[in-house]
Parts: sequence; structure tokens; C-alpha cells
Amino acid sequence: MSRSDLRIISLIPSATEIVAALGCGDHLVGRSHECDYPALVQNLPVCTAANLNSDRPSRVIHDQVTELLQSALGIYRLDLDQLKDLQPTHIVTQAQCEVCAVSLAEVEQALTQITDQVIQVISLQPSLLAHVWQDMERVAIALGCDSQSITLQLQTRIKNCQQQLQDIEHRPTIACIEWTDPLMIAGNWVPELVNLAGGTPCLGTIGQHSSWLTWEQLLAANPDIIVCMPCGFNLEQTAQATQDLARQPQWQQLKAVQNQQVYLTDGNQYFNRPGPRLVDSMELLAEIFHPHIFPPRYAGHGWLKFY
Repeated sequence: MSRSDLRIISLIPSATEIVAALGCGDHLVGRSHECDYPALVQNLPVCTAANLNSDRPSRVIHDQVTELLQSALGIYRLDLDQLKDLQPTHIVTQAQCEVCAVSLAEVEQALTQITDQVIQVISLQPSLLAHVWQDMERVAIALGCDSQSITLQLQTRIKNCQQQLQDIEHRPTIACIEWTDPLMIAGNWVPELVNLAGGTPCLGTIGQHSSWLTWEQLLAANPDIIVCMPCGFNLEQTAQATQDLARQPQWQQLKAVQNQQVYLTDGNQYFNRPGPRLVDSMELLAEIFHPHIFPPRYAGHGWLKFY
């Protein structure tokens, strides 16, 4: 297949960003309802929809997700007619998390219903930064392009950050909150980003899924800095969720709260998308942890101070 014949549907925002970073954005013909970056993809036909209301409070969303999963219902649905009409040559999806996007199994089942033509399905399942680079290479190979240039650029930015941090005397302890009600601590690549940004993750394990967290565990860890990054939430939604969190009686006992070291981030645009902008996420964290070293390039749109 020649490059000009490519017709790509991306069903997860991180994959959309990977395809665009590889220079194949012009070959995208469809997207998920959550794919919004880069801006050029927002005019593409939408191939998915959510079976829940993501504008509700954190606890309500959690209960909706739990009910859907317990009922063996999908959190997302595919538009089969749209998929058929778009005649893709490649579909990029994920097998990482059934709460994050349409699953690989759902895509494969859908394809058996709508077409007898061969469509290459590329499924991403990263849990570390290294896996993101590998995913970029796999997508590049499938699409007939090269990933080395963009990967090198991203890794150079990481090295530059490390060079600026090599003489720091203090690495603050960090808790990254991925959900506020109930509490969840960020895992997978987020503790890795914290390390690279000059912090010490006191909760969450590199390469392991995000896990539920008790107030007792958070109080025992008593981090220097708390970074709120609810999955799928923008800054405004994160601010509301954190305000709800701050009403809990244990909140004022935390050192980070007492020292006004609680930060809001746009988790939807940054930390929740395992693609090229994880490097932006690392730089964003470095600004928060070490403001005397890094100018606030992401402040105001990527992060805000809670107090």
C-alpha cells in the first residue's frame, strides 16, 4: 500500500497525537469523540460516543462506570455505520483500560459485522515511557513512515530537563491524584514522570496500574506536594473536583495543604494521554517542583496553584 492510500481511524486521543506527530495527520479520516488535538482533527467524523455523562461530579461518574461494568455494558459505543462509510485501511485503538476508550475486543467484534475487507488494527498498551516509544515505532512501521526523528526530539527534551536538575539538593515527595472520589493514585508512567521532573513519588508504582487510595495511606505518606490530575478532566473540572476533595475533614491535616503546595493540572490534555505530550507533562511537573529553575511555560493552561 502506498502512503497516499492510507485511511486511518484513531479511537483514542493518544493514538491521534502519535499519528499526527509521525506526519500522517492528513491521512486521518475518523476519530473518537475525545480526540481533540492537534486542532486539525476536530473536523473529522466522530466514530464513538460515551454511555455516561462526564460532566457530573467524580463520585457520580465513578458510580456510573461501576454500574456499566457490572452490567457487562460498554462505557463507549462504536458507530458501525460511520466505520463502514469511512472505509479505513488502519484503525488504532487500545487494550490499556476499558474505562479510557473503546477496547480492542470491541473493535475486532465490530469489524466482523461491517466489512469483509482487511483492515489493520493497531492496539496500544503502554505502561512506561519506553512502551510509548515502542508504540510510536509500531504505528510508524504499520503506516510506512519513520519514528526515529520525533522520538529523538522527545528524548533530547528529557535529557535537557535532567541536565538542569543534576545539581538540585532537594527532591520533594509527590502524590499525584488521578481520581478524587474515591481517591486514586496515579500509576503507570506518572511516577516515572515525577522522577524525571525532579520529584520523588511517595505513592503509586512505576509501570503498574493506578490504584485506589485510602485517606489513611495519603495521610501516612504526607507528601510535600499534591498534584491533582483526574483522568479525563480539564482544569476547570479538576478545580471543582479538588474543591470537593478539600471539604473532607482529613484534608487540612496534610502538609502539602498546610504549606499551600496543592496544584491543579489538565490531566485530560497531558498526563492521561500516553503519547508525545507526556514529555510536555514532565516539563509541566518540573515547573511545579522547581520553579527557581524552570520558567512557568505551562502555567495558566496546563496547571494552576490550588491556593
